[in-house]
Amino acid sequence: MALVKSGWLWRQSSILRRWKRNWFVLYLDGSLVYYHDETQRDMDGRIHVKYSCRDVRTGLECRDVQPPEGKSRDCLLTVVLRDGSKTTLCAESKDDAVAWKMAVLEAKSTPVRLHPPKEGHGLQAGAGGAPGVTHVIVREDPYRVSGDQMALGLLAGAATGAALGSFMWMPCWF
Repeated sequence: MALVKSGWLWRQSSILRRWKRNWFVLYLDGSLVYYHDETQRDMDGRIHVKYSCRDVRTGLECRDVQPPEGKSRDCLLTVVLRDGSKTTLCAESKDDAVAWKMAVLEAKSTPVRLHPPKEGHGLQAGAGGAPGVTHVIVREDPYRVSGDQMALGLLAGAATGAALGSFMWMPCWF
């Protein structure tokens, strides 16, 4: 999945309220994943921003939170989840906190629209790309049903049901 933003953030633990430094990665699909370090081998947790995030607050909006030692309140970032819980983070600077907030809100609101490659434009190893360009190939969910497909399915089902219903109930009327 495509990467939107990554970097170090301080995360406040939910039980003891201690600050721990984690490597955070925000993906285009709305997954905010945090790891033990930047090697991304040991995942500490994941927040599905598209589904569980209700709001993102920064700075003075983060009430009743003490930032880590040596950090300003302006660096705070709180992700408020739909279940009422909160994940409190602290960036290295006020600008970085605002950048994380904007990235999370963007990932939350941006639909991931998937299009299959056009005939003859598929990417093959060693072909079709400029040097230094990263290509991300995202495949469409085969179980996703569009509105047009849903309407046609309902219409066909109603017509079939009406036809079968008239044949099945006919003997009852006589």
